[in-house]
Amino acid sequence: MPDASNRIFDLLPRKERTRLLAVSEPVQLVLREILCESGKPIRHVYFPTRSFVSLIAVIRDKPVLEVGMVGNEGMVGVTMVLGVKTSPFQLLVQGAGSAWRITARDFCKEFDRSPALLKCIDRYVFVMMSQLSANAACIRFHEIGPRLARWLLMTQDRAASESFRITHEFLSYMLGVRRVGITNAANALQRRGLIKYRRGELTVIDRQGLEGAACGCYATSLQSYARHLVTQAPRGWPGL
Repeated sequence: MPDASNRIFDLLPRKERTRLLAVSEPVQLVLREILCESGKPIRHVYFPTRSFVSLIAVIRDKPVLEVGMVGNEGMVGVTMVLGVKTSPFQLLVQGAGSAWRITARDFCKEFDRSPALLKCIDRYVFVMMSQLSANAACIRFHEIGPRLARWLLMTQDRAASESFRITHEFLSYMLGVRRVGITNAANALQRRGLIKYRRGELTVIDRQGLEGAACGCYATSLQSYARHLVTQAPRGWPGL
């Protein structure tokens, strides 16, 4: 079984949570695994526990771009609750680890019969919509440095570790900018003593300083989740 919980599961009353777990299967998600291609049918939904997944916008003849990230605060495949059975995004495993997996059919059955799950997921959909909107504005108006700091905070929140494997090439892929821009922004953060980067491993040295370097979208995401899904979110979680 997954060795950690999912926040949506935790918000459910015991009866509904037990019923949802009964139709769930524990799985290990593999780094860079594609759970679903953009425009393809959603066959499973996922509730990450020790893993996290990037939502990738795919546009013909254009570089791909990450527009969202889901860890143990949420659900992958949330469009199912809107009656949309295809994914608008490519769902790419960015952080390997455990998750709960449920077939789309079983999830829809449970969603229809559980008022508590309906309420929780409806609120999560609202949070996701507001954060996707904020991401679009962030990509358009904010510079690479603050965006990179925000992305590193988001990743650290879900990795639950000060260090994680990442390359400048992958960062440029996720943020939709040229590699040289990522290199310059990362070097600036490193010179300030906020991060350390060596041979593909990045370590957050000064979490508070990194929060100060990030754009305001990170704090806004925390507040949105806390306001609509929990009474008080833990510090630094979850910056979507």
